[in-house]
Amino acid sequence: MKFPRKTFAAILPAAAVSLALSSLPAAAHFGMVIPSKPTVMDAADSRVDLDIRFWHPFENAGMNLEKPASFKIYSGGQAADATGDLKEAKPSGFTAWTCSWKAARPGLAAFVLEPKPYWEPAEDKFIVHYTKAYVDAFGDDEGWNEPLGLKTEIVPRIRPGALYAGNAFAGKVLLDGKPVAGGEVEVEWYPGPDKKGDAPYESMVTQTLLTDENGNFAFSPPVPGWWGFAALSDADYKLQQEGADKDVELGAVLWVYFHEFRPAAAAQ
Repeated sequence: MKFPRKTFAAILPAAAVSLALSSLPAAAHFGMVIPSKPTVMDAADSRVDLDIRFWHPFENAGMNLEKPASFKIYSGGQAADATGDLKEAKPSGFTAWTCSWKAARPGLAAFVLEPKPYWEPAEDKFIVHYTKAYVDAFGDDEGWNEPLGLKTEIVPRIRPGALYAGNAFAGKVLLDGKPVAGGEVEVEWYPGPDKKGDAPYESMVTQTLLTDENGNFAFSPPVPGWWGFAALSDADYKLQQEGADKDVELGAVLWVYFHEFRPAAAAQ
């Protein structure tokens, strides 16, 4: 979701990635794919349950998600269509979806949601968030830095399966396979089911970055848990709403898990 903001990219160093707090109240929409675990290491506990929503993560405020256009699982160089495996859920009374996957062999799995266009009257536009999350199985996460060829996506520039809270995460935003320069990236923390984040100001619920000239950005989450990055672009097409052509916002959404750092007793 975009808000009008003053342009300040000119004051940023060319090689740096900018971070700015929104000056307006935050109410960001996020496609969500939240795995029950970020890593599978035990064959006896290899099932991963996926929580699939369209939500305000930090505030844990619900929205209805119509059955997705597609839900795919990328693993071992193959893309399996799991749309038919989705089961409807009703967290907080809103429509969401669940799906389960079991790791059968070492390797990286990417879970990708493509929703049907969502009409947002408050913004007078449609929203389509291509949403992605990763789970690595049995110590193998090869391919974490490779794009999947989605309409728009965030490609990790730092290994996403081995991050502590406080580590910098970096990503590259692609639209139709090309870097998005000066693009807006919204960031929110998901505190978990039935929990709500506590921000000192409403403007700090959603944090906002701009990509550099090569489409890259970086961010360092201060606390553990799932953090969502939504890179927003305008589509090169319009959709009809009540007989009128309306703009379409495309979101490349990536969910990344940051672990709590627990130093050994001798190092404390």
